[in-house]
Amino acid sequence: MRLAQAHGVAPEFQEFNGGMRRVPATTLVAVLGALGVDATSPERVEVALRHAEDAPWRRVLPPVTVLRQSQEAHVPVHVTHGDPVQAWIELDAAEGHGRRAAGAEPARVDLEQADVYVEPRTVDGREVGRATFVVPPGLPLGWHLLRATGPSGDAAAPLAVTPDRLELPAALDEKRAWGLMVQLYSVRSSRSWGAGDLRDLADLAWLSGHEAGAQFLLVNPLHAAEPVPPVTPSPYLPTTRRFVNPLYLRVEDVDETAYLSSADRALVEWSAEQALALDADEGPIDRDVVWAAKKAALDVVFAVPRSAARQSAFEDFRRREGRGLEDFALWCALVEQHGPGPWPADLRDPAAPGALRARTELADRVEFFCWLQWLADEQLATVQRTAHGAGMSLGVMHDLAVGVHPSGADVWALGGVLARGASVGAPPDMYNQQGQDWSQPPWHPEELARVAYRPYRDMLRTVLRHAGAVRIDHIIGLFRLWWIPQGNSPADATYVRYDHDAMIGILALEAHRAGAVVIGEDLGNVEPWVRDYLSERGVLGTSILWFEKDGEGRPLPPEDYRRLALSSVTTHDLPPTAGYLAEEHVALRERLGLLTEPVEQVRRAARAEREAMLAALRERGLVGDDPSEREVVEALHRYVLRTPSVLVGVSLADAVGERRAQNQPGTDREYPNWRVPLADGAGRMVLLDDLFRTARLRSLAAVLAEG
Repeated sequence: MRLAQAHGVAPEFQEFNGGMRRVPATTLVAVLGALGVDATSPERVEVALRHAEDAPWRRVLPPVTVLRQSQEAHVPVHVTHGDPVQAWIELDAAEGHGRRAAGAEPARVDLEQADVYVEPRTVDGREVGRATFVVPPGLPLGWHLLRATGPSGDAAAPLAVTPDRLELPAALDEKRAWGLMVQLYSVRSSRSWGAGDLRDLADLAWLSGHEAGAQFLLVNPLHAAEPVPPVTPSPYLPTTRRFVNPLYLRVEDVDETAYLSSADRALVEWSAEQALALDADEGPIDRDVVWAAKKAALDVVFAVPRSAARQSAFEDFRRREGRGLEDFALWCALVEQHGPGPWPADLRDPAAPGALRARTELADRVEFFCWLQWLADEQLATVQRTAHGAGMSLGVMHDLAVGVHPSGADVWALGGVLARGASVGAPPDMYNQQGQDWSQPPWHPEELARVAYRPYRDMLRTVLRHAGAVRIDHIIGLFRLWWIPQGNSPADATYVRYDHDAMIGILALEAHRAGAVVIGEDLGNVEPWVRDYLSERGVLGTSILWFEKDGEGRPLPPEDYRRLALSSVTTHDLPPTAGYLAEEHVALRERLGLLTEPVEQVRRAARAEREAMLAALRERGLVGDDPSEREVVEALHRYVLRTPSVLVGVSLADAVGERRAQNQPGTDREYPNWRVPLADGAGRMVLLDDLFRTARLRSLAAVLAEG
């Protein structure tokens, strides 16, 4: 269908088994409806198609232009047919051109018009012509302003010049780096308040860098959750991806805590006492209790007057983060007052009358939630400084989730930039024959471009501010997403494509500005050209030992792994390696009723996979005939260390012998997903205080030092 293709909706797609599947017309109509396009009758399809074809001609300039630095680009400029027009670029003074004096004109690059004739088009009763201007290669990296002027009027639109390729830091060109992969909430110390926090992360960075030689820490997404219980346990279903979960704050590290009165200090200590007791609890982590204790304590600390310098720094943070922070804080204050919703119409978005009144009425609570983000920013900065001080070349590697909660802050604040009538998921495959619905609303590609990708940029800048690297979960989502119309099953859906040159280009630009490495999680059903494209742009891929096979289904030889990749033995969606070797993944899925095949058949497949891997280890002299569990785990890491991959990730759970999975895909309440505290193979709690004294971790760290 032409209308579907005009809006990036796939009328057919390749299934996991290689066959092509045509998408039913009813599904196309529903997906187009979620995009705001009415295709419910032939007449409306014709109207919508004409509108789609006319839309670029109604604008003088494209809403945004994104190009590579070495690229020469042609930009269309639409004016009344026959009118002259001039076009130029105002260069961003922050991009290497020095700070302009007040009132000074920005640096300017005049554009030449190309000798390209395009037939004029009648739009809304006006004959519109198209002039084509040439943007030369070699412009400075950054966000610039494209301008046009003439008798038809003036126009301006952003122009982003992005790196052709995101180059690796010099340290990675010389030597590969290894690091720990950590679920922060699970890594508790004797001073945590029931869940691992940012002080624990700083301490872990110091210990793993200084004592073990790790070069990075890959941490689960730290995105914000709900400000009131129940707090969603999954770090991959946040309320916003831009801001940080204050549950990870260490209350004692807030400067103002030192100036509490004795009465207020007693209140904080009482809150801490309840939460600190949870550190020795071997049961599932209870975020509701942890956050209730911390929030009560932080409310007390918030009331302490800040010094003039601290207040100035806080105000500067609010100005820098701007409307996005204020809207998020307002949403938090409204949830605190009215609950998670649904809310009345006058609170439907930040511009609604009730929301505008609430900015004044709830100003103190808005300030409180802004303050929490400032504290998180300070503590994250401390983590990264500590990591570098411990000798880490990269430091913190943040994880960017695929999307957000359908009732969260981003959906409330970002308006039509997130589509309301569909959710993101995955099509049916050999592991899940029904497909998956992740319940997250997708970016609306046309609306995102219309606002010049501002929410996407803001999110990336915040995540990258105190990071040496970022992992992009499901990076194929920057190319296409599986849109499930509201009311449909995950199988009754299709792909919607995005402008991947723009999405990846902006990601590369923001990472370049931050000096960060980008890793794309490109597992699963990813078209081969996508991996080639990402490699060309300098984005690393992801390789998991158990998933890497040769053409005959055998373990891929280490020398055949990709160089530009983060390679590891396992991932957070599998049991730790000790559990995987013991077939815990089969036993758990059987216990939870998730198997779609007879259990004995699944067990045979798991044993065959394990035996094939052990055979590969023996061929390379990495294990003997009867290795222990620890010897196999270490041999598997030696196998990965023989790959050319520039980054090697090591699960902290593997380093202590943990057997339980952090997450079991396909479950919600049936398993304590994202709530399992770190323990050893016998189920005994392992606190951060004792972590680097454990024989198993020290032995594995010695293996990694060899590589």
